[in-house]
Amino acid sequence: MTATAIRPADSPSDGALSHRQILTILSGLVMGMFLAALDQTIVSTAIKTIGNDLHDLQAQAWVTTAFLITSTIAAPLFGKLSDIYGRKRLFMLAIVIFVAGSALCGLATSMYELAGFRAFQGIGAGGIMPLALAVIGDIIPPRQRARYQGYMMAVFASASVLGPVLGGLLAGTTDFLGVSGWRWIFYINVPLAVVALIVIARVLKLDYVRRERRIDWWGSVMLVVGLVPLLVVAEQGQEWGWASAASFTCYFLGAAGLTLFIWIQHRMGDDALLPLRLFRSRTFSVASGQVTIIGMAMFGGLSVIPLYLQIVKGAAPTKSGLLLLPLVAGLMIASLGAGRLIARTGRYKIFPVVGSVLMLIGMGLLITLRADTPLWSTDIYMAIFGIGLGLNMQSLVLAMQNAVPAKDMGVASAASSFFRSIGGTLGTAIFLSILFSLAGSKIAQQYAKAATSPAYIAAAKANPGQVASLRQHLSGGLDDTAFLNGLAKPLAHPFFVGFSSAGDVVFAVTAVILVAAVILSLCLKEVPLRLVSGNQARAQASGAEGAVAQADAVAEPADTVRASAADDTTSGIPDDDATGAQPTSTP
Repeated sequence: MTATAIRPADSPSDGALSHRQILTILSGLVMGMFLAALDQTIVSTAIKTIGNDLHDLQAQAWVTTAFLITSTIAAPLFGKLSDIYGRKRLFMLAIVIFVAGSALCGLATSMYELAGFRAFQGIGAGGIMPLALAVIGDIIPPRQRARYQGYMMAVFASASVLGPVLGGLLAGTTDFLGVSGWRWIFYINVPLAVVALIVIARVLKLDYVRRERRIDWWGSVMLVVGLVPLLVVAEQGQEWGWASAASFTCYFLGAAGLTLFIWIQHRMGDDALLPLRLFRSRTFSVASGQVTIIGMAMFGGLSVIPLYLQIVKGAAPTKSGLLLLPLVAGLMIASLGAGRLIARTGRYKIFPVVGSVLMLIGMGLLITLRADTPLWSTDIYMAIFGIGLGLNMQSLVLAMQNAVPAKDMGVASAASSFFRSIGGTLGTAIFLSILFSLAGSKIAQQYAKAATSPAYIAAAKANPGQVASLRQHLSGGLDDTAFLNGLAKPLAHPFFVGFSSAGDVVFAVTAVILVAAVILSLCLKEVPLRLVSGNQARAQASGAEGAVAQADAVAEPADTVRASAADDTTSGIPDDDATGAQPTSTP
């Protein structure tokens, strides 16, 4: 293996950067982070409109799952390649792939076509977030990272707030410049990406050490073979039957793929996508498990809330985005506060512990949601969950980065995104599958109960056409819920109660899973935070290697003389020059 150090001309020899240099680099990073964060949230409030327009609301899980599958698989590959070839070029490539996928998404004519384009878009998204985290780890020491966390969290929070609102606004627009409003959700990424690429090309200048290593392509293939069948059965298992031949085929393929993936990681050693030696660290292993569970709760459990707000509460897409503000505000404030306290105290274990407990409490409160629950109660429940989420997010990433050597910063940062995405993908597929598989029966039960209600009977007699439309839509599944807007309140209320009841089951399952997060947080071993950044650690290591090499070079002549003398002695030829004396004869 060979390594070539490439350093910007204005970088100090010890790898440390000034405050101004860090801010300059952060300006490029936050542009890419804004792009990815915006797209994660902008679709959530528009998915109902998109599903209705493309006449397949039940397939919405594929749109989210496809994006998460490819981003999950791409994250460790981008992380590993960035450790070899440097962060900047991979970061820019990820943005290009992301924006190309965005443009294709805007052209989709069916939900499954949209899912395919979202899968391509997810490849780029899989590189943006972990590489941004890796660069931050390169330039900022763990103890000082909170000093700059405010800038990052402001951008992340702005994108998280703007995304649902903008998504709802565009989804609520029937036509803009001759194109359906929801398609602009994806087209808007194009100009943003152009600006991001220009900024990054100009300001992102980093040290990196180019290493000639093998690329773990077979590991990537086996990761696909292992994850995709498991995610497919999570999505289709309810329809196929969990014990059907198709489900068992997916189980077998997934288990075989993951087994081969682990074997390949063992054989590849340091060249593996996820080097197994990293898991010898208890901190890294426990944090990886907790990140996976947090991902399941964040993406899976909360995927129900926008649907609840729009379908049950009748909120327009724009309003439903605004109603998510308590969750986002709680996340932002908690993450920023945790970062500041970590910088002052150097301690971080307490934050995942408290955060996991708050997430469990928040999810437990969401179980109590009913069709008639006031919105202010929902806001409080979401805020509690958001605070718990914020306490977990940054502290767990920090723990994983701090637990590995500086040379593995890209792999560790990608691992945090990888395990969060795995959890999110499984959570979204499983929880939405539970939601829509139960919703039909729950709604039917509520209409059976309402059939004897005087208010329902009166509304049915007054609106026979609405009753016929209701029966027609219920028999066809939940592909389109737009018909609810024209129903009399007594006729629509059983639908809302049944859908809310199905959502409560999802929240209950999520709460049970979060119990494991609380247990893992208590098992997290706190490793003292380093006081140097990744670049500084590499610079110190290079300096130490240079000093050893110089010492070896100085010592080499004497070592050569001694080795030569030894060789001459063993050959029977005396070394006169080495001793400076004439040979003597024995009488």
